Amino acid sequence: MKKAVSLILLAALHGAVLAAPATSATVPQALDKAEEIAALPGGGWLALDKRGLRLFGPDGAERASLPMRAERLDLRASDGGALAVVVDSNAERAQPVQVDLKAGSMKALPPVPETGFGLEAACLYRDAQGLDYVFLVGPDGQAQQWLIGSEHRLVRRLALPNGVERCRVDDVHDTLFVAEQGMGIWAYGASAEGPSARQAVALRAPHGKLKEEITSLAVLPGGLAALDEKGDLHTWRRDGDDWRALPARALGAKQLVALDANARLMVQTRSGWQTPALSWKAGAKPARALPIVLPRMQTEPVAQLGDAADDPAIWVHPTDPAQSRILGTNKKQGMLVYDLQGKQTQFLASGRLNNVDLRQDLRFGDERFDLALATQRDESSMVLYTIDDKGTLTEAARLPTTLDDIYGTCVYRTADGGMDAFVNAKDGRYEHYQITRSNGKFGARLARSFKVATQPEGCVADDRTGLLFVGEEDHGLWVTSAKANEPATLKMVMPVGDWLHDDIEGMGIYHGVDKSYLVVSSQGNSSYVVFDAAPPFKVRGAFRIGVDAANGIDGASETDGLEVTSKNLGGPYARGMLVVHDGFKRMPDASQNYKAVAWDDIARALKLDDDK
Repeated sequence: MKKAVSLILLAALHGAVLAAPATSATVPQALDKAEEIAALPGGGWLALDKRGLRLFGPDGAERASLPMRAERLDLRASDGGALAVVVDSNAERAQPVQVDLKAGSMKALPPVPETGFGLEAACLYRDAQGLDYVFLVGPDGQAQQWLIGSEHRLVRRLALPNGVERCRVDDVHDTLFVAEQGMGIWAYGASAEGPSARQAVALRAPHGKLKEEITSLAVLPGGLAALDEKGDLHTWRRDGDDWRALPARALGAKQLVALDANARLMVQTRSGWQTPALSWKAGAKPARALPIVLPRMQTEPVAQLGDAADDPAIWVHPTDPAQSRILGTNKKQGMLVYDLQGKQTQFLASGRLNNVDLRQDLRFGDERFDLALATQRDESSMVLYTIDDKGTLTEAARLPTTLDDIYGTCVYRTADGGMDAFVNAKDGRYEHYQITRSNGKFGARLARSFKVATQPEGCVADDRTGLLFVGEEDHGLWVTSAKANEPATLKMVMPVGDWLHDDIEGMGIYHGVDKSYLVVSSQGNSSYVVFDAAPPFKVRGAFRIGVDAANGIDGASETDGLEVTSKNLGGPYARGMLVVHDGFKRMPDASQNYKAVAWDDIARALKLDDDK
């Protein structure tokens, strides 16, 4: 493995100006021959050399050491210390190290389990939840992301380019940077709850303007810095979705370190340590910081890989809430039913189902039914299911529509206790059907039609107010009347923009004692926006679903469908439950599934009870 100079950044700060003077005394002389160094809070240092990992205080005195043969040093600051990681060259394993600055000590934590491949690169990542991860990269592009904790957990596997020897992560923008030999620098999504698509930051000629191999990387506030084989300093700034290169600096640098204080760059040259004057203005701003709630449960994964799961519904047991059920569509196979512990209890091979919704204790003459309705995409039909008092589904009818490409659906309990269904197609058309029952058979009668300009999917009807909320995926959230005898005049609630990020997907209504809330999946930024369900539809906030590290449940992202109930389901769900589709099942990688969140946790995060 080629030895490369080191480039370290402790923290990504925004809007910094890198122009402060420096003296050779800033970096202790004992570190001059270290292969890799990293700056610690308060002026201390970690150094990796032939003796091992060494801790130095601000005065340059050595405080502690861990003998080892290691490389690829990275760290993240913590209260009173830091978490560092190195690659143990003998064992080919990542070795986390806890640094206690006050005590002046270091403690080797349990190593990360073997990956099954040799390690060429390793770098740390701290997410918005404050959890620490390490990316481990092999010589042939195999890579893994591990959650660091009392029990290290494999989060996901990645496919990166061959010849990656250096990586760094921008925690603020959730970006993993890797330097590929012979090609240049790539940016990947660092969050496991998202796709691993890559973007070129800077490429070697003839694909780009880089002339030399990149030997080290470091994160700058809103950008990236690197050294090449000649010791030239390169910097790039985020410019929207692109990267803008700043003029390269011919420094002949041997080593470069980015400091915590004002994010100053310290460069080691033949003349000693210097600080190049570099005015730096951060490019892209970080996304809005949102509160994070943890899932309380996850269902078993669906049977098919890829984009398979989609939309849930919640059936509440009439006498024993603990025996309630969660319905979930499998777009490649049919209908799935789970208990509240996430175990699958039933499967119905109904074909390519997309959305599902249900209502309970419906009246059809002298008969009473709990009914679920789903859209069947192969037939462009509605599939109607009866649900018995044990939560068992039975297919009762397939009801045709006039749509060419049926997509989403939601249902509405009418004033007389019956059920209406709203179904839509990708061309924007909506059809409103009244579900009928005659001579022991269910049917559907078209009551009205309306249209949005572009593709819809998610919708929800509020049985209390008679309002129907409609999502136009790329444009915004609309509201109209859910009543068949009223015109379907659409009014904009909120366009895509500040709070809602396209696609607008699943929706649910939470009926509280004092007020009702509309929950909407903002798929574009993997968040969930909560509105008042009554005019003027005030935004109460948004949240994300994070990682329950203790119980090994990953977060939720790129959610299609969701459902929420205010019914007491017992235990943590005494005030109700939100169920969401998870677009990426991690820890470990598996097929998609559904996550459940306690409403109490949401209310606490958004302070929904404060204005009672």
